[in-house]
Amino acid sequence: MELMDTVRLMESTDYKDRFKAEYWQTKIRYERLKKLTTRMKAERIKNEQVKLMREETLDGSPERLLREQQACMGKYLHVLELRAVIENIEL
Repeated sequence: MELMDTVRLMESTDYKDRFKAEYWQTKIRYERLKKLTTRMKAERIKNEQVKLMREETLDGSPERLLREQQACMGKYLHVLELRAVIENIEL
């Protein structure tokens, strides 16, 4: 699923559809961020003999900041998944 695939759900008048769209949009963004941070860690391990004073990502953002964002998004996804179970929303 891609972000564009969630547009129909986001425009729905049914809150359960909008909930699904919110979940999938967050999950898609989370997975993309996770892929980036995994790549970064692999690159750091590969080059561990090089000690940098300033840790940067491939995009120029500090890795610790992106990992913090990833953790928050993961917690948020968990909350949405719990709500989905409680409200009988199939994701």
